[in-house]
Amino acid sequence: MDERLVLLVAYDGAELLDIACVTSCLDIANRIGASPPYRMVLATPGKRVVKCDSGLQLQADVALERFNEPMDTLLVSGGLGHEDAAADRSLVGHVRRLSALARRVSSVCTGATVLAATGLLSGRRITTHWMYADQLAAKHPDVDVDADPIYIRDGEIATSGGVTSALDLTMSFIEEDHGEAIARGVALGTVTYLQRPAGQSQMSMFVASRLSGDLLVRRLRDHIVSHPNSDLSTPALARLAGVSERHLSRMFLTHVEQTPAQYVRGVRTEAAAHLLVSGELPLAAVARQCGFGSTESLRQAFVDRYGVPPSQYRRTRTPA
Repeated sequence: MDERLVLLVAYDGAELLDIACVTSCLDIANRIGASPPYRMVLATPGKRVVKCDSGLQLQADVALERFNEPMDTLLVSGGLGHEDAAADRSLVGHVRRLSALARRVSSVCTGATVLAATGLLSGRRITTHWMYADQLAAKHPDVDVDADPIYIRDGEIATSGGVTSALDLTMSFIEEDHGEAIARGVALGTVTYLQRPAGQSQMSMFVASRLSGDLLVRRLRDHIVSHPNSDLSTPALARLAGVSERHLSRMFLTHVEQTPAQYVRGVRTEAAAHLLVSGELPLAAVARQCGFGSTESLRQAFVDRYGVPPSQYRRTRTPA
């Protein structure tokens, strides 16, 4: 193999970061010795210049409908124009046609909307930008849409979550293709983490705590986020809120779609994740500061949430 051809599909309203995150990582991989190197080609309908969400314009390399080369990776970018792109029968048909020429097929962010329109995602577990996940699931009930992970690999199909999760998906491709040493070099060049676990949530608890529409629930969530090592049992939270335990549970299930205990465990796990990668505290100290009763409780929470124990999480998340 002389090269790894990566065909990126763009359209009016594509998100520039969805494209640049991928191409910059692959370019750095080439510069530090990826062999065979990546060749990146931007395809648009009619080889037209496309206007990105930001207003910047991108010149295409090839016309989507005229491209016929076998390729390593087909990648569909996302962006605010994803619905119009998915409604374009010609564009969707050519993405479907080109998928047969690719070793792996992928999308970034709302690019999954276009892939879903091709039928390629039917029966697959996929992700997309969390803001558009419900919309995609409603329109394509045959697709198993999981809004939480930053990326998902299902056979030869790979999908990533919102915008900069394209970095994580691309890093996983580079490590798969060229090994950890090249991937680590790309992490150094982009000043990013070597690789976040695929199952890490797109939506941080520390951001999500401000999204509840109920004032009391929002105040409780802010308290939980700010005091992870306090007594956050359901009885303690109910006393703080001045409501019964049953009413507290109903409020959380209504506004958070989790029980209070589930939410507390998630916050503590994410807080521990931040401590693990931002310092060198031993696991026992991390567990104590985040409200876990033991390192074993911390370990089990990480395995349940991220699929890896905290020690492995720290290794993969610490900047190269």
